[in-house]
Amino acid sequence: MRDVLGALRRHWESGNSVGVGTVVATFSSAPRAPGAAMLVDGSGEVAGSVSGGCVEGAVYETAGSVLAGDPPTLSRYGVSDDDAFAVGLTCGGIIDVFVERVDRETFPRFDVLADSVAAGEPVAVATVIEAPDESRVGGRVLVWHERSEGELGSDRLDDAVVDDARGMLATGRTGVLEYGPDGQRRGEGLRVFVNSFEPPPRMLVFGAIDFAAAMTRVGAFLGYRVTVCDARPVFATSSRFPDAHEVVVDWPHRYLETEARAGRLDSRTAVLVLTHDPKFDVPVLRVALRQPLAYVGAMGSRRTHRDRLERLRTEGVTDSELAALSSPLGLDLGARTPEETAVSISAELIASRWGGTGQRLSRLEGAIHHEPELPELSERSRAAEQ
Repeated sequence: MRDVLGALRRHWESGNSVGVGTVVATFSSAPRAPGAAMLVDGSGEVAGSVSGGCVEGAVYETAGSVLAGDPPTLSRYGVSDDDAFAVGLTCGGIIDVFVERVDRETFPRFDVLADSVAAGEPVAVATVIEAPDESRVGGRVLVWHERSEGELGSDRLDDAVVDDARGMLATGRTGVLEYGPDGQRRGEGLRVFVNSFEPPPRMLVFGAIDFAAAMTRVGAFLGYRVTVCDARPVFATSSRFPDAHEVVVDWPHRYLETEARAGRLDSRTAVLVLTHDPKFDVPVLRVALRQPLAYVGAMGSRRTHRDRLERLRTEGVTDSELAALSSPLGLDLGARTPEETAVSISAELIASRWGGTGQRLSRLEGAIHHEPELPELSERSRAAEQ
């Protein structure tokens, strides 16, 4: 829903009703992930996408029916690689799409959700998408780490969903959970879609050089909140890095230590050290390699890398800590320009996140998409996401 949140808020605040189709589950080579959404307003205008064009026509028709008074609808598109084209998914994947009417009546707390997302506050919305009692379909509860709002029909169900949604929010996971009619954890028949909204992951780029300017553009495009940091004020300026969300003039290691103490680093944060200067990169890498980050990379030649490792060991960095360092950073694409290098680094970031190999897909067999390695969830959560 994040991709249509702005348009949805404008309609909600104006008192308009819209039809919203949301991908709630995917199987095989589905084109878009759970949470992708498409909005259809009363005039027939469309925002967003659920499949990149494959089944938008069918979802459009369903959204119109829901706006005309039909109940919320859960539909499956795609059956197999052989007949996927006939049902709309040429990629051979399968997606479940939940289509509902959204307005002040059906989602009275939408403004609360939108405010939390805008403020960068982690929040999840859990929506009943299938139930033996059809009157429960469309019911929802908002879940934060420390509180919740809304109800789904029974205290037992509310407690189970809030507990599980909070666990999914902690890992940034979006997906479907299954329960018995009254929230029984081993039951079935009632399905709840949990859509987790976390703040964008951070990308910290150290070194205000031309490669950093290209990296900020690509990083922002990929959805990161990008910070450029350099101790030299003549180079670290907003005019040189217009795509960065913030430009900081400070010693890299001191800034990173401050962010760590303030709790603003997490397991999704990427640190890119592009300085090429031991007095900058060794201190900041010493700090970075002792934080639970998603990625720590440093630019430089093979010779620079070997020298950097020795300097880091002299500073007390252990071999196990050094194992987390990607240096030289990026994948072997033959990149030369700053823009090509930014693509190479981004490719390694993506591969690290999703477990990709970096090889040509044409030379591989099996699934194209990979699932990230995340902390264990409950047995029911794992089963529901398979």
